[in-house]
Amino acid sequence: MSERSTTTRERIVHAAATLLAEGGRDAVSTRAVGAAAGVQAPTIYRLFGDKQGLLDAVASHGFAVYLRGKTSREHDPDPVEDLRRGWDLHVEFGTTNPAFYTLMYGDFRPGAAPEAVRESAEILHGLVLRIAEAGRLRVGVERAARMIHSASSGVVLSLISTAPGDRDPDLSRLVREAVLAAVTTDPPGEAPDPADDRAASHAIALKAALPRSTPALTPAERDLLSEWLDRISRAGSR
Repeated sequence: MSERSTTTRERIVHAAATLLAEGGRDAVSTRAVGAAAGVQAPTIYRLFGDKQGLLDAVASHGFAVYLRGKTSREHDPDPVEDLRRGWDLHVEFGTTNPAFYTLMYGDFRPGAAPEAVRESAEILHGLVLRIAEAGRLRVGVERAARMIHSASSGVVLSLISTAPGDRDPDLSRLVREAVLAAVTTDPPGEAPDPADDRAASHAIALKAALPRSTPALTPAERDLLSEWLDRISRAGSR
C-alpha cells in the first residue's frame, strides 16, 4: 500500500470516528464520511470493502488509545491487583467513549470481531494466566476470562444505557469484587482455603505452566495430564 493510500485511509477513519463520536452510528454514512474526508464513495469501498469494514476500522481506531494505555502499564506484583486495574480501565474507556464501545460490543458478530477486540481479549487472557501461574485461580483460565469479560462488559453496557445522573457509582466496584471473589483465592497464608480449593488452584497453576515446564512429556502425555488437571479443578470449583 502506498504512502498516499495510507494517508487517505487514515483520513477516512479519522473522519468516520469524529462523526461517530458526535452523532452515533447513524451519523457514519458513506456520504457523510466521504464529504468529511474529501473522498468519493468508491474510494471508501476500495479501502474498506463495505460500510461494516469501515465501522470495524473505526472501532479499532477508537480502541487503539485504550489498548496503548492498557499495555503500557507496568505489571503490579500482585496479579489480582493487576487484573483489578485492568477492569477499571476497561470500564473507564467504555463509559468515556460509549459510541465506540457499543460499536464494539453492542453489535458483536461471532467470528468477525475487529482486531482490537481480539487483542483486548488476549490481554485479559494474559492477566488471568498470571493469576493461574501464581496458584490463585479457583476455576480454569478460559472460564475465568469469560466470566470476567462477560461481567465487565455487562457493567459498561448497563452504565452507558443509564443517564449519567442516575448511574450507581459503586456498581462497577461491587460487581468487580464479586467476580474476583468467585474466580480467585486469597494470597497464600492470608486465609485458609478449603482443601478442595487449594487442590483446584494448584491444578490450574500446573496446567498454566504445562507449555513451558514439561519438555520431557510427549504431546499425548501432556494432553492426558491436562485432562486430569481439568478434572481436579472442576471438582474444586463446584
